[in-house]
Amino acid sequence: MAEEKESTSVPLSQTGGNGGEDPEDPEKTLPASPNSSTRKACCYFLQSWVSKKFMTGCVVLFPVAVTFFVTWWFIQFVDGFFSPLYERLGIDIFGLGFVTSLLFVFFVGVFVSSWMGATVFWLGEWFIKRMPFVKHIYSASKQISAAISPDQNTTAFKEVAIIRHPRVGEYAFGFITSTVILQKENEDEELCSVFVPTNHLYIGDIFLVNSKEIIRPNLSIREGIEIIVSGGMTMPQTIAPLARPNDRIPLNRIM
Repeated sequence: MAEEKESTSVPLSQTGGNGGEDPEDPEKTLPASPNSSTRKACCYFLQSWVSKKFMTGCVVLFPVAVTFFVTWWFIQFVDGFFSPLYERLGIDIFGLGFVTSLLFVFFVGVFVSSWMGATVFWLGEWFIKRMPFVKHIYSASKQISAAISPDQNTTAFKEVAIIRHPRVGEYAFGFITSTVILQKENEDEELCSVFVPTNHLYIGDIFLVNSKEIIRPNLSIREGIEIIVSGGMTMPQTIAPLARPNDRIPLNRIM
């Protein structure tokens, strides 16, 4: 019995002082060396630097890649109009169809600017507007093309406008399309029809706003279209209202 008690007893040196830890485990007994912490800091810094420079490269190359892709697609698309004609003639020169398409568009513009061309164009437009479904597509596309046309006719956007919408303290970009006189009992009120795009340029809302409450910024029609199409990314840092010729300085300010 005495021998059994001695065999089951454990020395205090093996149980006390370590809290049940294994003395042979070097990770638990040895403290972390300063070299390992320095190595981890260097790896973290290198990883952060590489990821930052990689994202910078992506930001720089993304617009270049998109521009190259869109330009290449546009060249192939335009080149495809006349390139089959040159292939039948046995002429295989890349870009010749693209140049021919540009020259064709140029000569169409010259022809339509003449009296005979305008007459032919009017007859073609009259025929298209008699077609049931095509006339709506043609009218919408014509309004958009007239907005950016160098010949500012009656159907084009007149000016870029900034109106207070939808609540006080918020503003919206729009385009003045026409002017209307609202007849009242006391006096007439001049209202401007402002088109505010809600989905790029082809869908939007029309607001009748008092001409005195419209802010007319120093932006051209094309600059306003670029701001809307780009989602505001081409917005200038400062916008100043234009000085209207009808605005006069009050006499009390001069005195």
